[in-house]
Amino acid sequence: MSKKQSSGRIWPYVIGISITLVFGFCVATVMVTSKANIQSSDAYMTNYQDADAKANDLIKARMHFDKKYKVSYITESIGGESPEIKYSVVDIEGKPVNNAELIIAISRPETSEFDQKLDNPKVENGIYTFSGAKFPKVGVWNIIAKIKVGDDYRFLNMKADTRIKEAFEFE
Repeated sequence: MSKKQSSGRIWPYVIGISITLVFGFCVATVMVTSKANIQSSDAYMTNYQDADAKANDLIKARMHFDKKYKVSYITESIGGESPEIKYSVVDIEGKPVNNAELIIAISRPETSEFDQKLDNPKVENGIYTFSGAKFPKVGVWNIIAKIKVGDDYRFLNMKADTRIKEAFEFE
């Protein structure tokens, strides 16, 4: 009989210790994650909460823009001393659009230390040329452009590398 009584007394202690451990792990998780260096998203030139809340509007705006205009990233390379970032904007018939507003944001994927915004490009025959961009580190860079023609707008998100000439669009 004494065996049953002693094993019955241990369960409240086991349950109490288990609850305390779970609570302790929760507190430790919150403390560790609050100290983590988390970078905010730069998608759509806004924080990710706003981009998420306006996702449907951004998709509709892009679809509406793409029915009227075509945008191309035509930069040859972002490597070198003074690279120029170029975009081509034409209407659906292939005629150059010279009255678009372009703003680009340049950033590294892992840090916001090197973030840059460029506006006021040189425009010639539908080619928008941004100069003055700095790429102080070798490797991959995010180049996000907001293109606006009248009330129509869209974003063009590119990943470019200073070591190669290719760039890739990402969503």
